[in-house]
Amino acid sequence: MEKDKDAQTNEEFFENPIDPEKITENPGTLPYAHTVSGPVIKPTKKGVIKGRAQSAMQEQTDQQLSQIKKQIDLLAEQAHEIQERKSLAAIIYAADINFKPEINHQYHLYEKDDGKHVLSLIGPDEWVKPRYAKFLYTVRLLADHTWEIEARGEEE
Repeated sequence: MEKDKDAQTNEEFFENPIDPEKITENPGTLPYAHTVSGPVIKPTKKGVIKGRAQSAMQEQTDQQLSQIKKQIDLLAEQAHEIQERKSLAAIIYAADINFKPEINHQYHLYEKDDGKHVLSLIGPDEWVKPRYAKFLYTVRLLADHTWEIEARGEEE
């Protein structure tokens, strides 16, 4: 029994020679090797890595935004052209037309003295004596029954 008592006393007085502040319960969470034979762990330059990643991200997104802007500009230009053709079609279909316009043929739009419009088969340089007050456009009828301006005459 005395032996057991001595063993308990020795265990109670045992002091670990390693400083408790220099050991850990979870060595895998340390940012460095915890043994002499452990792999070398070099700290990364987080700021440099993040900066490069952010720079690459900025460049990529700027490039994509630039492409989208070009597409938007092209669509806006196409919408403007369609609107212009629509407005011109409204003027032409309100004009005096004494023939049946054929698709993909060229015609000429004039303004009379009274401000009304007329569509003609005869071009401005084909008249011996000009018949109308103002030549506006040389146009071509498209398949969608809108009109494309091929030449402009006097300012409206």
